[in-house]
Amino acid sequence: YEVKIYQPLSKAKALTTNHAQYATSLGIPFVEQIDASADCNLVIDGLFGFGLTRPLEGEMAAMVDRLNQRSTPVVSIDLPSGLHTDTGAALGTAICATHTLCLGLWKKAFLQEQALQYLGRSELIDFGLPLADITAVLGKMPNLQRITPDLAFQALPLSRPPSTHKYKQGHLLLICGSRAYMGAALLAGLAARSSGVGMLSIAVPESLRLLLIGQLPDALVMGCPEDETGAIAQLPEEMDFSKYTVIAAGCGLTQGASAVIEQILETDRPLLLDADGLNILAKLGTIPTLQKRQAPTVLTPHQGEFKRLFPDLAEPETDRITMAQTAAAQSGAIVLLKGARTIIASPKGKAWLNPESTPALARGGSGDVLTGLMGGLLAQGMMGETNPESIVLGAAWWHSQAAILAAKERSELGVDASTLIDYLIPGLQQLKALCLHDESEMGDG
Repeated sequence: YEVKIYQPLSKAKALTTNHAQYATSLGIPFVEQIDASADCNLVIDGLFGFGLTRPLEGEMAAMVDRLNQRSTPVVSIDLPSGLHTDTGAALGTAICATHTLCLGLWKKAFLQEQALQYLGRSELIDFGLPLADITAVLGKMPNLQRITPDLAFQALPLSRPPSTHKYKQGHLLLICGSRAYMGAALLAGLAARSSGVGMLSIAVPESLRLLLIGQLPDALVMGCPEDETGAIAQLPEEMDFSKYTVIAAGCGLTQGASAVIEQILETDRPLLLDADGLNILAKLGTIPTLQKRQAPTVLTPHQGEFKRLFPDLAEPETDRITMAQTAAAQSGAIVLLKGARTIIASPKGKAWLNPESTPALARGGSGDVLTGLMGGLLAQGMMGETNPESIVLGAAWWHSQAAILAAKERSELGVDASTLIDYLIPGLQQLKALCLHDESEMGDG
């Protein structure tokens, strides 16, 4: 290979200077301008890496911008030059790599949504950092973890005792739908059924009841009084909340169902809120309302809903991981912040990040599917000793893996919400096969 080196910085650390002198001794030419490398088939970016805090300016920024205009593949070492190590933000500008080799341990930037356009395909280069050194710096259990297949698999209630019955496998109450958003109730109900929950009850406006019964004959569908807009005006007077393991509410409700959300917030049942359930909560006052609850609460906002729920936290300069962790600590709720890198934060300070997803999920109804699936899994898990954070991260992983599988077979354009539901079980089977294969290899080793 013919190699050229461009070294724009006159001042360098001693080790960098030694490496440059060694390259010179090998006869590798140095070029004065980045344009002299225009005929190269590959660029290796080693300008800046871990620890950059100042923005790229002047000639350095102009050089990066010229490089980004090329179609030449770029491999960045540790981090694309110009990215902040923790927030993943571009400091002025940053190199858009096609491949990034992260050295030793994953940097926080790799887990940030705003860094994705710069990272390209990421790969960890493990060169054997001693565990004792890692523990001395990070502690035994870091507050932020990437979700792995094994971690997700262990969180899912896949194993049942030989002697059991439906009432031991959880009872989920879904409160969802309106005349304007009939499909949301159906999508959430079908996804909940795919979770394997023992009993599924669905409260919808009376005008939706027959539609739901026709599509979900195995669910207990309750028609509720509705207002002039078609929203649920109130829940049935005879409803006994103690029958339900978990309540999930919000999909397609509209804000006309405010009284219903207020009512379930006062129950002692574990609660999952999405969509208009979150918007109504925001109007009630997120933190003071949730601080009154004793049972676990799970919130699943996208960025816009998060800003309404926690207006003081959604600052542009604050990274999403810190926002979710702070929101969970202040509200006492488990916060799942949706995005290309979904974050799950516990009130105890710990957070998990889903490193795998697909733009195919940027479709109406995908969130309804997640709510139904997660509600069903929570109802099963809460019957045992599984903590709700584990169930939430398992649901998020399963949901994204189903979408990835569907996109692989049908393209990113072919994954509507109904198709996503069809791929939930195949996605789970794929996850199970992967984890069992890994266990088998460990046993053989």
